[in-house]
Amino acid sequence: MQRIMLRAKIHRAKVTQADLHYEGSCGIDADLLDAADIKIGERIELYNINNGERFSTYAIQGVRGSGEISLNGAAARRAHLGDLMIICTYGPMTDEEIETYIPKIVFVDENNHFAGLKK
Repeated sequence: MQRIMLRAKIHRAKVTQADLHYEGSCGIDADLLDAADIKIGERIELYNINNGERFSTYAIQGVRGSGEISLNGAAARRAHLGDLMIICTYGPMTDEEIETYIPKIVFVDENNHFAGLKK
């Protein structure tokens, strides 16, 4: 049996851009994508801490070192600039994989720059 488990999380990242007329997706600073091991085009789940909205889209690469968290297309209606988001990915794992797997929990500073991993 496989279970769907948390694979990675970017915790409390601030929305920096929103573009309703873009084709869709969430732009994430490339440094944060690397830290969380989130791939371009990967499905992500977003949780808005400010208003409780929960939605999914896919990740696109933002400018490295910019602190970008951009919501595009319909996702732009789910948050305001400055809202805090939790961005997660999940994946299937066997019970054996679960025993040793540790999800990547990425923390950011007030400018959405990488501040460390949960130990």
